[in-house]
Amino acid sequence: MAQFEFVSWLVQWLLSQDSFGFDWDEGNATKSAKKHGIEMNSAEQVFMNREFLVPLGVQISPTVNEPRFGALGMDFQGNRFFVCFTIREGLIRIISIRTMSQAERKRYGALREE
Repeated sequence: MAQFEFVSWLVQWLLSQDSFGFDWDEGNATKSAKKHGIEMNSAEQVFMNREFLVPLGVQISPTVNEPRFGALGMDFQGNRFFVCFTIREGLIRIISIRTMSQAERKRYGALREE
C-alpha cells in the first residue's frame, strides 16, 4: 500500500482553486471504471466537493517517476473514495480512484473531526 507524507502546499493549492481542470485520456478515463466501477464524473466530484476533501500528501513509497498525491473525499452522492493523482500543467490527472478501505474510512473520520 502506498504511503503519503503531508505537504501543506497541496492543501493550499487545492483550496485556492476556483475550479478544477482534469487531464483525461482513454487510459485513465476508463481504468477506474473497469477496475473499480467508478466513473470519471464521481472522480471529478471528489475535488469539486471540496468541503469533504482531505489531502493526504505526496506519495513517498513506493517511489514513482512523477510526483503522485493522495486524497480522501466524497462525491455528491456521499460515496467515499481514495484518489491517487498527479498535477500536470495545473490540471488534475487521476491515476486511480477506488472506494475507501475500512482503515481509510476510520482515518477519514478522524481527520475530518480535526
